[in-house]
Amino acid sequence: MSIGTGVVLFVIGAILTFAVNLENSVVNLDLVGYILMGAGLVVFVIGLVLLFRRRQAITTARTGTDSVTGERVEQRITEVDDRVQ
Repeated sequence: MSIGTGVVLFVIGAILTFAVNLENSVVNLDLVGYILMGAGLVVFVIGLVLLFRRRQAITTARTGTDSVTGERVEQRITEVDDRVQ
């Protein structure tokens, strides 16, 4: 979602900077466009970093026999490690 938001911000900023030629004494549309393009680039890079962040899942399986019923019992535990290595 953040990658798409970054692209949209960048495109809107490029349109304001390069395609809109309105003379306005209140707001400088070129500056607003450059600010939006910079913000879009930052959001895009943050989205890529979050997308390619390494995630590791550790699964532990234990098998045993229930002493009362004699049935086989299997237990699985999954842990997610979000640390970047």
